[in-house]
Amino acid sequence: MNEQIVILDFGSQYTQVIARRIRECRVYSTILRYDTPAAEIARLNPKGIILSGGPNSVYSPKAPLPDRNLFKLGLPVLGICYGVQVLAQFLGGKVERGQKREYGKGTLTVGDSGCALFAGLPTSLQVWNSHGDKLTRLPKDFAVVGTTENSDYAAIEDRARRFFGIQFHPEVVHSPRGKEILANFVHEVCGCGKGWTMRSYVDQAVEDIRAQVGSERVILGLSGGVDSSVAAALIHKAIGDQLTCIFVNNGLLRAREAEVVQEVFGKHFRIRLQYEEATRAFLKPLKGVTDPERKRKIIGKTFIDVFDQATKRAGKAKFLAQGTLYPDVIESVPIAGNPAHMIKSHHNVGGLPKRMKFALLEPLRCLFKDEVRQLGLELGLPKEIVHRQPFPGPGLAVRCLGEITASKLEILRQADAVVVAEMKDAGLYYKTWQTFAVLLPVRSVGVQGDERTYDYTIAIRAVESQDGMTADWVRLPYALLEKISTRITNEVRGVNRVVLDLTSKPPGTIEWE
Repeated sequence: MNEQIVILDFGSQYTQVIARRIRECRVYSTILRYDTPAAEIARLNPKGIILSGGPNSVYSPKAPLPDRNLFKLGLPVLGICYGVQVLAQFLGGKVERGQKREYGKGTLTVGDSGCALFAGLPTSLQVWNSHGDKLTRLPKDFAVVGTTENSDYAAIEDRARRFFGIQFHPEVVHSPRGKEILANFVHEVCGCGKGWTMRSYVDQAVEDIRAQVGSERVILGLSGGVDSSVAAALIHKAIGDQLTCIFVNNGLLRAREAEVVQEVFGKHFRIRLQYEEATRAFLKPLKGVTDPERKRKIIGKTFIDVFDQATKRAGKAKFLAQGTLYPDVIESVPIAGNPAHMIKSHHNVGGLPKRMKFALLEPLRCLFKDEVRQLGLELGLPKEIVHRQPFPGPGLAVRCLGEITASKLEILRQADAVVVAEMKDAGLYYKTWQTFAVLLPVRSVGVQGDERTYDYTIAIRAVESQDGMTADWVRLPYALLEKISTRITNEVRGVNRVVLDLTSKPPGTIEWE
């Protein structure tokens, strides 16, 4: 993190994508609010600044604008879409609403100017546009270096001050050479090396954890998911037996989940693991409950109660560790006056019950999900844990529709295990965002072994996604679907019908509840 790029967020839906593209260049990136004071940015000692896109117009009375002193820091600046309009507005140019909006694919024609942003790139590039405003007058000392069909000033530069602006989005996949443009900015213009690696991060994170914790003890709620597992491995590497992991078996877990966690963390990593059998504590208050929201609230409250008692049995500790990731932190910081920026209050960010008197330890809070997976492999965690598919917090409760019972959960657990096993055998499990079984509250007539049956229906859900915000159903091979269906109806007692969910998100959601 000795070299970093600061990204000021003006509410773009792509801001996190910019940060990830910079890190893919092996340079650390930090996202800050658009109005972060220039003095505060200077204290971070960044090598350059990127101004993100955003949904507003710079000439609007309520437009989000940065600290004017930002442009006096002597640092390279790259403005993207709304960001280039900010540059123009602050430095003497003019921005107006365009007579024609420019959305979707476009062609950027790069002039023969020797601009560092386009070093090594062809003079004609496919780019992705998403704007209605446009520059109509260049700021003083700026020159045009690229145009598109609708923008005479699609790429501009002030070479002396190392200020650059581009009206398109280089961070998205629809700009195929966009990552190279960003790489040119961070390496050629800002002079950054390629020191941001998971190996270097491990060394720095271990030092930071030791400095924060000292001789105190740490408790971590280990779920078996990627984030908590990687956090546990990293903290244990730093402080060893000062860490105690608490694993709560709520009876809503996938097949062999408890056994795998105990095997990997207790026996292999030799981490202090406190196993809490709490199936009855969760299933009892869920008896007769069918409303999805009530299920979630009951599970959440029960977990806090069980975990609270478990921490007391674990002994005195100062810190509670959590697998908070960078997107959780970003999404919990409101961008004032920005109606397009979706803000959520994340359960991992400042969400501790008041009665739990812990200081927080969040060693992953500067990492994205893909970086967490890289870190897990670096720490020696098995692929089965590092690359496992996302699993909802309430567990199988949101995949067992209607009333939850122990017998229905066992049916679902067995069916889900078949789905996962066959996906892995077909080489598709690690290539798919999520694949799982859902137990429907529907019983139908069937014939098995020349006998009439009246049993449950299992739905197969397989979706592809980048971030879980949108998703499309996966076109699984017919032969694979046939094998999954045959195995479930033959091997799982209580099921005589298997169906396939062909719904994208939207209009549906990934989970059924």
